[in-house]
Amino acid sequence: MTIWGYARVSTTDQNLDRQIAQLNEVVTDERCIITDKASGKNFDRKGYNSLVGTKETVPMMREGDLLVICSLDRLGRNYVEIRQQWEYITQTLKVNIKVLDMPLLDTSVSANSLDGQFIADLVLQILSYTAEKERENIKSRQKQGIETAKAQGKHLGRPKATYPEDWKHIYSEWKAGKVTATNAMKALDLKRTTFYSLVNDYEGKKKKK
Repeated sequence: MTIWGYARVSTTDQNLDRQIAQLNEVVTDERCIITDKASGKNFDRKGYNSLVGTKETVPMMREGDLLVICSLDRLGRNYVEIRQQWEYITQTLKVNIKVLDMPLLDTSVSANSLDGQFIADLVLQILSYTAEKERENIKSRQKQGIETAKAQGKHLGRPKATYPEDWKHIYSEWKAGKVTATNAMKALDLKRTTFYSLVNDYEGKKKKK
């Protein structure tokens, strides 16, 4: 039996360390901890798909293996798809699942007990429903926040680009080939990404005029 761990965060700037530390207490081989930095709204994720397989690829997990996750919402946040994936993993792949923060969700323990299976199934339905409900609530709060901000005349999205004091002169010199991009960045005290971001914004505005 191979013990696999799966960890997920929703965005690239979030940290997986806490989940990985928890999984390391159960998963004996760090190479068996698979991660994703992707939304939980669906299961179209590279790491997850490597575990369960796709139409084109064979699953890494085999019958009798154990998949460990820290909490159910790390698996996903879509109620219907969580149920479908749980059934696919446990019934089709015949892999057990253990949810660390919910001991009742451990099919390796409840598999041979009718009462245990019933309780696990009931808890799964409640928790997967709660996970999706929370996702919907977050979206609703975001929408309300946007509408409130608009009503108050607040600017939404990224801050508007601000150009250095000598921007037009240095930009013109750079476009004319009189200075290199590196020297232009130094003169304006800008990082490379910021410089080209301002260039794109500035040139975009010029085209609209």
